[in-house]
Amino acid sequence: MNRLILPYGARVVLMLLAPFLMALPAHSQGPRFSHQTIFVTDLDRAANFYENVMELKRIPEPFHDGKHVWFRLSEHGQLHVVSGAKEDIPHDINIHLAFSVPDMAVFTKHLDDLNVKYGNWAQNTKTPQVRPDKVKQIYLQDPDGYWIEVNDDTF
Repeated sequence: MNRLILPYGARVVLMLLAPFLMALPAHSQGPRFSHQTIFVTDLDRAANFYENVMELKRIPEPFHDGKHVWFRLSEHGQLHVVSGAKEDIPHDINIHLAFSVPDMAVFTKHLDDLNVKYGNWAQNTKTPQVRPDKVKQIYLQDPDGYWIEVNDDTF
C-alpha cells in the first residue's frame, strides 16, 4: 500500500479509509489520489484550524469566490475545504483523515499549547493508544466535527 507524504516536519501522511482512493504507483494506469473535500459551516474557522493546528500549507484554488480554501497534503494530494454547510453534523470516528508525524510528543505539545482537545479512540484519555504494531495514535476533531487521526507511523 502506498502512502501520501504530507508536510508536517519531515513527514506527515494522509491515509484514507477507502482503498480505491489510495495512491497507486506512478506507472499504474489506475486512479491515484487527488483530493478530499470537506463541507464546512465557517470557512475561516476551518481554514485556520487546518493551517494553524494541522500545519498544512494553503495552495491556490481556481474559484476565487471566497467559498474555497485548498491545502497541500502531498506532492499531488490536496484537501479542499468548501463553505456552505448549514450546520455542524455528527461524524463517526470510523471515518477520518489520518496523518503521521515524526514525533507524537512534539505534536501533542503543539495541540496542548493551542488548547485543542484530543484523545485515544474512546476519547477517555489524552494518552496515545498503541496499535498492535506499536504505532501510537490520537484522535481529534476539526471545528465541523470531522475526525482526524494522528499517528507516529514511520512507514
